[in-house]
Parts: sequence; C-alpha cells; structure tokens
Amino acid sequence: MAPTVLSERLKQSVTKDALRSYFAEFISTFFYVFAVVGSSMASRKLMPEMAANPSGLVIVAVANAFALSSTVYIAANISGGHVNPAVTFAKAVGGHISVLTALFYWVSQMLASVMACLVLKVTTVGQVIPTYTIAQEMTGFGASILEAVLTFALVYTVYAAGDPKRGALGSIGPLAIGMIAGANVLATGPFSGGSMNPASAFGSAIVAGKFQEPSSVLGWSLGWSHGCWTCL
Repeated sequence: MAPTVLSERLKQSVTKDALRSYFAEFISTFFYVFAVVGSSMASRKLMPEMAANPSGLVIVAVANAFALSSTVYIAANISGGHVNPAVTFAKAVGGHISVLTALFYWVSQMLASVMACLVLKVTTVGQVIPTYTIAQEMTGFGASILEAVLTFALVYTVYAAGDPKRGALGSIGPLAIGMIAGANVLATGPFSGGSMNPASAFGSAIVAGKFQEPSSVLGWSLGWSHGCWTCL
C-alpha cells in the first residue's frame, strides 16, 4: 500500500502543471534574491561605510518590499508565489501542498538563489557576495527568536492575504506580503538582519564559500536564517 501511495504522490509531483510551478518558483526566487543581494552590493559600492549609515538599512528594506511584492505577484497564479522555503514549509504543514511537492519547491528555490548570486558574482567583477551573520552583540539564541517571530509574521501575512473569505485581493495581497517583509527588515535589520528567507542565506553562503555559521543550518529548516544588514 505504501509504495502505491508514494508512486501516486510522485506522479502528481511531476505533472506538467507541477513542473510549471517549480519553474515559476525558480524564476521568482531568482529575481527576488538578485534584487535583494544586488541592492545590498550596490549600496556598499556607493557607501563603503554602510554599517554606519542608516540609509543602508532603508535601501535593503525597500528592496525587500518591492522585490517580494513583485515576485509573489508574478508567480501567485502558477505556484502560489512562495519565493521562500519557510512559506513552502508552512504550506506543506497546512496540507496545501504535499511534502514531496514541497521538496521540489525547496530545490527550485535553493538552486535559484545560488544561480542569482553566481550571476552577481560573475557580472560585478571585484564585488564580494554578502554573507549572513548576526550582530556581534547578539547571541545565536536571541537572533533565532527574532527571526522566528519575523518569519511567523511573514507566513501569517501570506495566509491572511490568501484567505478566500477576504475575496479577490488582486495585487493587494502580494503588496501586503512585501510590506511586512520590508517592515521586518526595518525593525530588526541591525540585530539579526531580518532575513526571513533561508534560500537567500543559502545562495549567498554557497557562492561566497562561507558556511561556518550554525545559524544558517538552522535557518534552512525553519526559516530562522540570520543576516546582518551591515554585512550586506
């Protein structure tokens, strides 16, 4: 019985529509990571002392809000516009997608993040790909709590934006999701980075070759990825 069920789930996860969903997640996550990491690199290029300049935090927050709103919108009708492994995890737990489909989503998202960071590394010669760390005065536990709260707020907004009882929200739903992401960065950027997206942390760590942070491992599985905006 179990092999039969697994076989059926596998067939459902490799249909034409499912493959379109994985590709949509790849494209949307690629654009998101490219915009967020790219904006951070551009800010550091223009302001070498970005850590001491509050405008750097605003730039990263605005980039997150705009990029996430846009990428969620373009993929919403195809894949649901997750653009985040933590959102995919929540959707799988809620029974909206199967665990097997979620695994394919994660592969698409992680691969897209790596590709986006690779493109940035190759095209911006001499620029360092930012990696994610926590603020020096923060403990790993404290940063994890902050990121857990931020990720919960993001996922809660995603669920609220897709609530059928609210009717058709159109572009308002993705805008609300982007706005909460930007607000979260503004609230906790100097402390934990307000990352909320394990894919972004994964891609930058892989391309930069800096995988020491244990917080990154925690982030992949639970969405508690840590990113210091001053390092971006």
